[in-house]
Amino acid sequence: MEKELIAMATNMIASVFLAGFLMVFLYLYECLFLKPKRLRSKFEKQGIKGPSPSIFLGNIPEIKKIQLKLQNSSSSTKTTKPAHDDHQPASNSFIPVIVHDWPSTIFSHLYQWLAQYGPNFIYSTGNIHLLCITDAEVVKELSHCTSLSLGKPSYQPKERGPLLGQGIATSNGPIWAHQRKIIAPEFYFDKVKGMVNIMVESTSSMLRSWETKIKSEKGGIAEIKIDEDLKNLSADIISRACFGSNYSQGEQIFLKLRTLQNIMSKKFNGIPGSRYMPTKTNREIWRLEKEIQTMILQLVKHREETTYEKDLLQMILEGAKNYGDIDRQCLGMTRDKFIVDNCKTIYLAGHETIATTASWSLMLLAANPEWQARARAEVLKICRGGIPDADMLPSMKTLSMVIYETLRLYPPSAFVIRETFQDIKLKDIVIPKGTNIQIPIAILHHIPNLWGPDAKEFNPQRFQNGIPGASKIPQAFIPFGVGTRICVGQRLALTQLKLILSLILSNFSFSLSPSYQHSPTCRLFIEPRNGINLQVRRL
Repeated sequence: MEKELIAMATNMIASVFLAGFLMVFLYLYECLFLKPKRLRSKFEKQGIKGPSPSIFLGNIPEIKKIQLKLQNSSSSTKTTKPAHDDHQPASNSFIPVIVHDWPSTIFSHLYQWLAQYGPNFIYSTGNIHLLCITDAEVVKELSHCTSLSLGKPSYQPKERGPLLGQGIATSNGPIWAHQRKIIAPEFYFDKVKGMVNIMVESTSSMLRSWETKIKSEKGGIAEIKIDEDLKNLSADIISRACFGSNYSQGEQIFLKLRTLQNIMSKKFNGIPGSRYMPTKTNREIWRLEKEIQTMILQLVKHREETTYEKDLLQMILEGAKNYGDIDRQCLGMTRDKFIVDNCKTIYLAGHETIATTASWSLMLLAANPEWQARARAEVLKICRGGIPDADMLPSMKTLSMVIYETLRLYPPSAFVIRETFQDIKLKDIVIPKGTNIQIPIAILHHIPNLWGPDAKEFNPQRFQNGIPGASKIPQAFIPFGVGTRICVGQRLALTQLKLILSLILSNFSFSLSPSYQHSPTCRLFIEPRNGINLQVRRL
């Protein structure tokens, strides 16, 4: 009898184990094979095709193979004779001609598939399935879409959770609506105007350090790695704006976030289970994530116990107080996570993107001294030798043209990605539920049919009539995203860029260092791989 009971128990355990194994197998078979196959079939029936994926890695092996093949074909820097101009650059070195066709190298796999399958095609990275769109008419229609059936991809908080969490940039539904209600008003123009004094103070401090470096050089010209200085400047500005008197602690948080960003930029998204494996990289990510969370919450605790300041952090704290009413609707996102994730988002939106765009702008002005002279003349005329204020900035039309052209050639983000939560139709394409729509911003910004035969050249004049007159389809200019999810910090970014560039132009002349190597790379943002060295002279 006892043996029979043991045998029955053993059989039951074996049956449960077998049933569980079968359920897991069927689930994986559905997710990794049947679902992608159905999705591809729906697109192929509409004439949209793409490379065949493997079950676990998708098209990642093919992407690596294409990139490896073309890794030595990066755009090269050429030199010409020095230009003669009333406003000479900082030195008599040759003026480089920068080739801006970098997307064809960094995103060589997309260009190959674009040529092979047409303007819209499908591919996958691991278990993330993408409809890549470069048809500007489809982008235009997507930009007008306000349906709740379209939102930020659900994989982002999972794959980029340690860096992005569920802040305003990645969330959907009630949680996103609540966060936008709290954060967006802090970036209205009247609030941004109130930050101008902070921007001036921080930028002036950086410029004084440049003056010190120049004075220490015999020829009155200093070589400065401006991208690092601008990252520190942008961190200082957003730290003061967000954390008030606690900005020094804010800067320490940003330094750790920058390290985390660099580590995570090297990982491919979508490889099943990879984020749970205790690899050396993952352990470092988990450690940094925990340290950042602890630092933010310590700062919040100190704020609550001591002072009350009307800054971005205070708005986030007040938003968190009102968060309980919708908590159950928002997948159990706690108050602490609400605070931490939005502080991370402000770092990304208000720090890294602005610093990178300012760096590219100065590089382009250094390589194009005629535009440097035009922008400087405008700034000096408007400011009349003084410091620019918020009311002067809208009058700087030439500087606006330069910034827009920089954002066209070197957009901060590589892609706009949206997920369909229901079947939707854009133009003549029926896009099934669960599809991730990917728009490669840089590719769209470099299409000659949209921007003219000089699409791969630096020509700010194309924006002389603003964004509507620059392209055949204005909605093709998307450095800040598209539709209802456009970046809420757009005004802050443009104001800060104008302020920083106008102060530099009115005080310094600059040219590219002979050691500069033009090598854009994608590390979550489009950055200069080897930095940007300028030769800077005091006016």
